Amino acid sequence: MKQRLHVVVTTIIRRNVYYGAARNLSSCGHPKPLSHAYSTAVKPLKTSSLVTKSACASAAILAGTIAFCLINAPIAHAEVPISHTPGRRKIRLAEVQKHGRDAETKWVTRGARVYDITDWIPGHPGGEVILRAVGGPVDQYWSIFTVHMKQEVYDILESYYIGDIDPGDLVDGQVPVEDLHDPFENDPRRDKRLHVHTSRPCNAETPTEGLGAFVTPNDIFYVRNHMWVPSTSESDHKIVVELPNGEEKEYSLKDLKDNFESTTVTATLQCSGNRRKNMTQESRSTKGLQWNVGGISTSEWTGVRLRDVLADAGFPVDEYPDEVRHAQFMGAEAYGASIPIDKAVDRRGDVLLAYEMNGKPLPPDHGYPLRVLVPGTVAARSVKWVNRIVLSEDESSSEWQQRDYKCFGPNVGGNPDWGTAPAIQEMPVQSAITSLRDLSPHSQADRKYLRLYGLEEDSVAVEGYSFSGGGRRIVRVDVSADNGRTWHQAELLSDKGKGAKAWAWTRWRWVVPRQQAGRCFVVKAVDEAYNTQPNDYDSNYNFRGHLTSSWHRVGYRPPDV
Repeated sequence: MKQRLHVVVTTIIRRNVYYGAARNLSSCGHPKPLSHAYSTAVKPLKTSSLVTKSACASAAILAGTIAFCLINAPIAHAEVPISHTPGRRKIRLAEVQKHGRDAETKWVTRGARVYDITDWIPGHPGGEVILRAVGGPVDQYWSIFTVHMKQEVYDILESYYIGDIDPGDLVDGQVPVEDLHDPFENDPRRDKRLHVHTSRPCNAETPTEGLGAFVTPNDIFYVRNHMWVPSTSESDHKIVVELPNGEEKEYSLKDLKDNFESTTVTATLQCSGNRRKNMTQESRSTKGLQWNVGGISTSEWTGVRLRDVLADAGFPVDEYPDEVRHAQFMGAEAYGASIPIDKAVDRRGDVLLAYEMNGKPLPPDHGYPLRVLVPGTVAARSVKWVNRIVLSEDESSSEWQQRDYKCFGPNVGGNPDWGTAPAIQEMPVQSAITSLRDLSPHSQADRKYLRLYGLEEDSVAVEGYSFSGGGRRIVRVDVSADNGRTWHQAELLSDKGKGAKAWAWTRWRWVVPRQQAGRCFVVKAVDEAYNTQPNDYDSNYNFRGHLTSSWHRVGYRPPDV
């Protein structure tokens, strides 16, 4: 009972701190929106004493008033949120549907229970994405946004409970499937060559033929979506820049194209989970999609420099205040992330607000009509469908900044103290084998190829990619045909990318006589800072399988065996 009382009182305090913060900021003429009031309220160490004391006093009075009732009566708890509560108000589904996005009061269902979340929406940490669920069930959205699936959130939702769905509208105690809105119904069709891990949301690897080209064709560029693809248009899309003092400036896509110089940058984007499957196979189980080597692709991105837009909005990009440390990005589907401010305004950082990919408008899966491109950095920071930029002392408060994209030591289990690790930004040095091809002097095409390397015998052509974050050049790729006992240097292909630094991958090739080939090829890369890849997975193991960059091994079986 003490634990349940603590949870509910904590919930009440949080809600009152939020509203107290909102009221105080409003009375002071503070220009920032309620979302800022919420982020202020949930950081008690940074909240003003006036806001904290008044809000907590209000909460304490309310908590004290209800404490006796809580101790002597049961509360609605997360273990029973989907069942009926006997004797409570019965609500028809048709009535719930009337309380959707455009209604004055907004309702959702979870299981067979109904909640009026009107007062929760302004302080919802995920922003207004929750409006997609109003007027219907929230279950399917929370199965995607798994951060909601914990006791604290269930208890907050229960405080908004108003009744149960009328049993006559239920099938086997649940809302009928035909009444469930499909958030993925407007997702685009994808190329069948992509190697799909999940279709809803879409997560798919670039196929082998895409990994063999310097620039990846748009239709087979790997896809990493955390949610559905939002429905947006070039004519309606706006992006808002919020300065540290709360002032805002809005830009249309036409404004960006007409008023700023366009720039093209060749950059590789890599998922932090790329090669996670290798870590699972070579070390131990990891949590997350089991990407092979195709969670990486390269494109020519065209857009305007973020630095130029921030300067136009009134931010002093050359002499910015010390207290401004991060540029936060929000996407139209509620995804959020941030990067250090020095990267955002770096003259040679090549951070873009991009609207073209390989000379064409961005495909829907890749951020149409506008996305952020942060070259040299984990792709999770290149926010798609971007519609808001906030310059702040703080990192993004999103789940993806604060929890998902972080690494811990090999000894740390699946319930870490997330605040002890920094968010992933620049990527480590990486390489992978993408092709092993047997060559024969009896083939006219192969014979011409072999002569380029001074060979006239059966051989093996080994190819792949190498890449390092932060714009660091690849200076060497070491390849072994005998599982790392002896090494040779691969040929670095002379692809030319655009940009201030080496933002794109380096492809490589090595041809070895077949008689020298063992049963396992291995590759490792070295960048210009002489960083190289570790030889095993155990030393770099982390339970989320992020930043897998150990030697890549591929087994080989000669064609006559």
